[in-house]
Amino acid sequence: MSGVADAGPRSARRGVWDPIRRSLGRGYLRAIGWKIEGEVPAVPRFVAIAAPHTSYWDFPHMMAFGFATGQYISFLMKASMFVGPLGVLLRRMGGIPVDRSGAFGMVESVVREFESRSTLTVVIAPEGSRSRRDHWKSGFYQIAVKAGVPIALGYMDYARKAVGYGPLLTPSGDEREDAARLAAFYRDKRGRYPEKQSTPSLRIRGSGQSG
Repeated sequence: MSGVADAGPRSARRGVWDPIRRSLGRGYLRAIGWKIEGEVPAVPRFVAIAAPHTSYWDFPHMMAFGFATGQYISFLMKASMFVGPLGVLLRRMGGIPVDRSGAFGMVESVVREFESRSTLTVVIAPEGSRSRRDHWKSGFYQIAVKAGVPIALGYMDYARKAVGYGPLLTPSGDEREDAARLAAFYRDKRGRYPEKQSTPSLRIRGSGQSG
């Protein structure tokens, strides 16, 4: 995928569908008893965290939140999924094909997307799976650093039935400090299956760990 987002005819088509998308998203969230919190970041490009991630239901909730707030969010999926009619549908939904065989390749692929677009919101679940881990994967953080974009602290809190954004985090260069801020923010957020939540922490470069 390349080119400049939200320009020309594509932008016009989006404008036509915006009211319908907002109604669908709000209707869905209202039907399941969820509320929207926080404000959509007033910046054209950013990485958005989706956490905690413990259930298949997280994806429709996230998409409904995007619809309800007028966002055109993008998400990452295995490149092998983007074939035939399914590939066309996934791209229209905001899917970005990535090679997940190596973390470095994924990071560079998404950085190129940011470099080629004037507006882009990429939602990433740093837990990487719906199973419990002792840390978050750091790909989202590496992307933000290399692309020079901030990180929006997005969340789905099943305990309070709330979805939204917390503050923006601009990578400071002090990875330990940034990791501590992430841990503090997500400490009280609960997924659909809390026992499957991963620890909201990063493996820091130079610690002998990666991921």
